[in-house]
Amino acid sequence: MLNMLNLRLQQGAFNLLASVPNLSPKIYAVIGPSGAGKSTLLAALAGFVPVQSGTLSWQGIDITSWKPADRPMAMLFQDNNLFPHLTIAQNVGLGIRPALRLTGDEVGQVNDALARVGLTDFGTRKPSELSGGQQSRAALARALVFEPELVLMDEPLGALDKQLREKMQFEITDLAHKLGITVVYVTHDQTEALTMSDRVAVFNDGVIQQIAPPDELYESPENSFVAQFIGENNTLEGVVKKISDGFALVELDSGDLIDCKPINVSKPGERTRVSIRPERVEYNNDRLQKGAHTLKAEVLEFIYMGDIFRTRLRVAGNNEFIIKTRNAPDQVRLAPGTQIEIGWMPEDCRALDA
Repeated sequence: MLNMLNLRLQQGAFNLLASVPNLSPKIYAVIGPSGAGKSTLLAALAGFVPVQSGTLSWQGIDITSWKPADRPMAMLFQDNNLFPHLTIAQNVGLGIRPALRLTGDEVGQVNDALARVGLTDFGTRKPSELSGGQQSRAALARALVFEPELVLMDEPLGALDKQLREKMQFEITDLAHKLGITVVYVTHDQTEALTMSDRVAVFNDGVIQQIAPPDELYESPENSFVAQFIGENNTLEGVVKKISDGFALVELDSGDLIDCKPINVSKPGERTRVSIRPERVEYNNDRLQKGAHTLKAEVLEFIYMGDIFRTRLRVAGNNEFIIKTRNAPDQVRLAPGTQIEIGWMPEDCRALDA
C-alpha cells in the first residue's frame, strides 16, 4: 500500500497544501477509515517512513531524501510524549535540541512558546501536575518552539474526554490562525475534521477520494464512499434512465422515478446509488417546497434527541432511511407504523457510482 500511497501523494496529496494559492496558513484535515494511510502520510511527510516511489517537495524543493531533523516541520502525537521526569520547560526545550542545557536565547524561545499556548506560569511543573488539556498544550508548545512552517498532528486529542476535546479543538484552530502556521491534522472524528479545518482530504486504501472545503465535501460528495463516510447519508439503488438539462432521471429498484444531480454517472443504463442527506428530507407537507420529489414511507422508529427528531423509515425498499428534523412546535412526532409522504428537492439528490 505504501507504493500506491506515495505515488498518489505525488499526484494529489501535496495539492492539499498547494491547491489553494495565497490562502495559507490553513488547517488541512486528513480523514479515512482505519488502515487508509492517514498516519503513513504524516510519517512520510515527517521523514519517518521512506518514500519508495514519487517525490515529496516543499515550496518547490525536493525534500524526499532529507532527514527528519532537517525538514521545516514538527509532529504532534496522540499521547503527547512528554517525559514525566522533566519539567514542562525542559520538555519544550527538547524541541530545540536533545541536550537540556539551553543558551539564553533558546530559553527565551521556550518561554515564548509557553506563552503562545497560555502556559507561562507552568514551566517549572512536571507533566503529572498538569491537566490533560494543559499537557496537550505543552506538547503543542514543544512543536512550535523552533517555529516550524508546517505542524503535523496525528490525532492529538484522541485521549481527551468530549468536553475537553471540543475546547482544545477551538484552541488549536485559534492558535494556528493567530500564529500563521499550516497544520496537517489526522483524525478519525468527522465532526472534528469538518469544524476545525479549512480543507479536508478523504483517504481510502491509500488513495485520496476527494479534497475540498468542509461544506463542499459534505454537500457535494464526488463518489459513494465520500457520501457514506462523511456524516449520515441515505442511499437508494437504481438505474439511470436519461440525462438532460443537468439532471439524471433515475428509476429506483422500487419502480419510483426521481431526478438527481448526475455526479459520476454519464449515460442511460448505468447502475447508480442515489444519495440524500437526512436533514434535506421533509415529511410535513406544509414545509415541502414547490417542485419537491415525494415518496411514500412507513415510520419504523422515532427517536427524540433533544434539539432534533431522528426518524427511521422504510422508503423504496430501504428500511434504514433516516430523516432529521429540528425540534419545533409545528413538527409532528411520528409514531411507528404511520404511513407518511416524504419529499426533497431534486438538487439535494445526487446520482453517484454504484
